[in-house]
Amino acid sequence: MIPAARIQAAIELLDEIAAGKPVEQALTGWARRSRFAGSGDRAVVRDHVFEALRRKRSFAALGGAETGRGLMLGALRHSGTDPETVFTGARHCPEPLSDAERAGGRAPVNAAERFDMPDWLWPAFSASLGAQAEEGAIASQHRAPVWLRANLARTTREGAVRVLSEDDIKCDLHPSVDTAIRVIEGERKVAASRAYREGLVELQDASSQAVISALPLRSGMRVLDYCAGGGGKSLALAATKGVQVCASDIDPRRMRDLPERAARAGVSIKLLDPGALAQAGPFDLVLVDAPCSGSGAWRRSPAGKWALTQERLDALTGIQAEILDRASRLVSAGGVLAYATCSVLSAENARQVQEFIARHSAWRCVFDRVWPVNDLGDGFFTAHLTR
Repeated sequence: MIPAARIQAAIELLDEIAAGKPVEQALTGWARRSRFAGSGDRAVVRDHVFEALRRKRSFAALGGAETGRGLMLGALRHSGTDPETVFTGARHCPEPLSDAERAGGRAPVNAAERFDMPDWLWPAFSASLGAQAEEGAIASQHRAPVWLRANLARTTREGAVRVLSEDDIKCDLHPSVDTAIRVIEGERKVAASRAYREGLVELQDASSQAVISALPLRSGMRVLDYCAGGGGKSLALAATKGVQVCASDIDPRRMRDLPERAARAGVSIKLLDPGALAQAGPFDLVLVDAPCSGSGAWRRSPAGKWALTQERLDALTGIQAEILDRASRLVSAGGVLAYATCSVLSAENARQVQEFIARHSAWRCVFDRVWPVNDLGDGFFTAHLTR
């Protein structure tokens, strides 16, 4: 595909997504329909779509519309490319620009447009991050780095890097998270690499790994990953020698691949149905990686930023409070309730912890930390509670 044809494909996909089709469903459908598109074409089209979604407001301002054409026109103007060289009307290319499109477009007029946030959300985002708000918003406009977790149950971090290099995957090391490896070249080779196939590494953001590293784990502990989802944090927990890990999720189907992943990693994880938790407990540590807005990881899932509303955020904080209340009953005397989100919004983080303690006066917070969105990882929050 020539570059202009890739942009036309992105225009059509962005219009499908605007009409309500989920991003991955739209991309998968296009790939199946477009057998002529090679892997390189699919990668570039995907990048166009995700960049436009990350920068939807600023690109729409520059392009004069939130349509697929408007967003890609804005993307070209942002990059300094003459749109007339792309919107030619040639076969498989975008139709020529109209007079209105040529005359339209403007620079973003306020911070919410400039930093690609909904108007209602920018004040809360800014207040939550304070002096780091602009840095976090700018980081969210760009593609996230690819991070791997070295599986210390099978190798060292340096050993994993050596094996990755055999498949021409170049990496460097996180300066403060001792399991985190950043891929700097060969990202698309990871899934087929020997290091991945043999369970030496797992895909996991560095800040997510840091949440696990911050836990007070010790040999002999019984640990429950209460909202396990796909099980990434369960696998990281199980890599700690002597820790007995159980995983549960309100939708057990989310954990369906976890046994296979655990076998590949050489670790043991017991899956528990939600109805069996009370009988299986109590646990020395219960990790609640709660459902949240995902605001710390919007560069990976940018559609979530535009789908979030104040009403949805209020509903999420209510769900988080209910989960914390339930999970706290599963913690042994003297044990730890660890709360985590991939959010940077204080309503889901510090305020949620404060309100939990107000409801349960026997509990106190003994540790909390925020990881901002930047080149070293996504935005995360965690707090450790005990009584």
